[in-house]
Parts: sequence; C-alpha cells; structure tokens
Amino acid sequence: MLKRTIYSLAIVALIAGCSSGTKLNDTPVTDRSGTAGGQQGGASAVAPVSIDSTAGTAQGPVGIERIVYFDYDSYTVKPEFQALIDGHGRFLKANPQRRVSIEGHTDERGGREYNLALGQKRSEAVRRALTLLGVNDAQIEAVSFGKEKPAVQGSGEEAWAQNRRAEIRYTR
Repeated sequence: MLKRTIYSLAIVALIAGCSSGTKLNDTPVTDRSGTAGGQQGGASAVAPVSIDSTAGTAQGPVGIERIVYFDYDSYTVKPEFQALIDGHGRFLKANPQRRVSIEGHTDERGGREYNLALGQKRSEAVRRALTLLGVNDAQIEAVSFGKEKPAVQGSGEEAWAQNRRAEIRYTR
C-alpha cells in the first residue's frame, strides 16, 4: 500500500512539473486581410513591403528573411514579423506549385514533450498567418523539432532567444 501511495505521488509530481500556464490550444493569430473579421477597408497595422512576388530562387523569394522569432514560452507571432509573413504569402500565392515546411523550435528549457508541443504551436501559428493571407493550406506543412535542433549552442538568454523560432523552408 505504501508503494502505491509513493508511486501515485511521484506520478502527480511528474505531471505537475511538466505543466505550464501557457495555453497551447489557442492560436493567437488575427485576420488582418480586410475581409470578414479583419480591419475595415483592408488597413493593416504593418506597412506593406513592395517586392516582386514572382521573383525568387529555388529557395523561395529573394530578400526576405525566413525565420520568425518568439518570446519565451509563447507562440504568438509578433507584429515585427508580419512583413516577413506577408512577403512569403505573396510569393506562395503567385507560385501555387511551391511548397513550404514550417519548422517550429524551442530553447532548451522545459521537457521534451512540452517543447515538441510548443514548437508545433509556433509552426501552426505561422501556417495560420499564411493561410489568412490566402495561401493554400496544401502548400504548407507545419512540423516541430522542439529543442532537438538548436540554432545556437549555449545556456543563456542570447542563445535561447535565437532558438525560439519557426523557420520557413521551401521544399519545391
């Protein structure tokens, strides 16, 4: 009986230790396309970037970054990355044969399962932002690597900030 009690308490402690206050089921992306639910008249809080949406390489559009960074324990796409997402959205809409894989990553803190879930939510947030811009969902794959593929080695805020990301990779 004592073994069962100890075993039960250990499981409860393990589950409680893996929990977080971050809600992983609500993707915080807003529709700013100017259609139903968006802002009136198509106005956007971010100034549009003028690029030639048909110009690109085998790797995707020229002159547009491919990494969206996130705050600690968050999967909210920050406003400063909206222009990046808009550029990729225009390129993908102009090139419907192109496909992307959005790879979600986390820093080294937290458990493996939690970080895989958070990485997935980060890739899904970028995916959702692209589909709200009119990109066909069939062109986008969202995957998570959690903390398994850090961009930078190290255990400090500078390294962690670079590892909390979603990378847009053109597959074809």
